[in-house]
Amino acid sequence: MDRDRLRLSRPNAGVILYRHRATGRLLVLGVPNVVAARNRLDFAISTRTASALPDPYLAEDAHTHGFDGLGMDVLEEVEVGASATSRSLSADLDVLVELWRERLARG
Repeated sequence: MDRDRLRLSRPNAGVILYRHRATGRLLVLGVPNVVAARNRLDFAISTRTASALPDPYLAEDAHTHGFDGLGMDVLEEVEVGASATSRSLSADLDVLVELWRERLARG
């Protein structure tokens, strides 16, 4: 891929599920960059840095029960079009997060 095309491409946004297996705590978030969210979690686990986690309760679980119980699943990816604005993307992600939270609550 040439530099100009790479610079113009936008990362996929999405809805992700963070979890800690020991506590069963779940966190559903909409993120503008799924790859960056994965990298952030990998960094937190590899360096044992709870402050790198996106939620204080998840950080507390990792600190108390260990980082090895942390995991992340991508529930839905959203391709970000060239005309998408931050505001429209955020609104779309908010709707998707609510739908996923309802779906997960029903089991």
